Amino acid sequence: MELEATFPKITTHVLQEMKLKQEKIAMLTAYDFSMARILDQAGIDIILVGDSASNVMAGHKTTLPITLNDMIYHASSVMRAVKRALVVVDLPFGTYQGDSKVALQSAIRIMKEAGANAVKMEGGEEILESIERILSAGIPVMGHLGLTPQSIHKFGTYVVRATDEDEARKLVHDAQILEEAGCFGIILEKIPARLAAEVAQKVRIPVIGIGAGHEVDGQVLVLHDMLGITQEFSPRFLRRYHNLSEEIKGSVKAYITDVKSIDFPNEREQY
Repeated sequence: MELEATFPKITTHVLQEMKLKQEKIAMLTAYDFSMARILDQAGIDIILVGDSASNVMAGHKTTLPITLNDMIYHASSVMRAVKRALVVVDLPFGTYQGDSKVALQSAIRIMKEAGANAVKMEGGEEILESIERILSAGIPVMGHLGLTPQSIHKFGTYVVRATDEDEARKLVHDAQILEEAGCFGIILEKIPARLAAEVAQKVRIPVIGIGAGHEVDGQVLVLHDMLGITQEFSPRFLRRYHNLSEEIKGSVKAYITDVKSIDFPNEREQY
């Protein structure tokens, strides 16, 4: 049976229904056709074309260097693979923070050129004008609060955010602002579980956590981290479901041995 016949196409409306039914939402990143097709066929609810591609695909130390053109390339590749999942694409650093008109142009390019379903933006009240302008064009927006990797040079560290009362109060306030503006969901990254639970209870839109405990409406991880393709990143919140790095190395070493020993190709593998 085809997957799409079993599971409905995921839309922002479906996500809202899932929250109301207390059905958890599963979200992972993908950046290319092959991986996105596997995730979609497995039944993932949301695929995030994250600016984390800057790290895991391009080898940069932060998410800042990735460009809008890069994100459109990755998003286009993912969209060609997906039939069921909702595909959300990160607006990269510098494409929305300073000018709401530039923000709208950036979002329109992602929607038109990649065919994406929604965009994601880091920040709260300080980027509200850009969020509202994008929403006014009918483009769905997902918010992102807590640890916001595009602001790493401001924070200076990847430690847990909103542990003090002032920052926690601002985060709750920002989440409510994002909901009132019309965002369809919010990602909360690396904040205390108790605070994340409070946010999920106070807003009516889905709240997705990464390092934010289990009392939110869903979870997201970077695919390369949870599959063990990347090994350098090991925060407390990361559960590795595989060790593909070692498996791939083992396969490559076996291939090298077979080639050098003239075991590959054998008579059945040639014409």
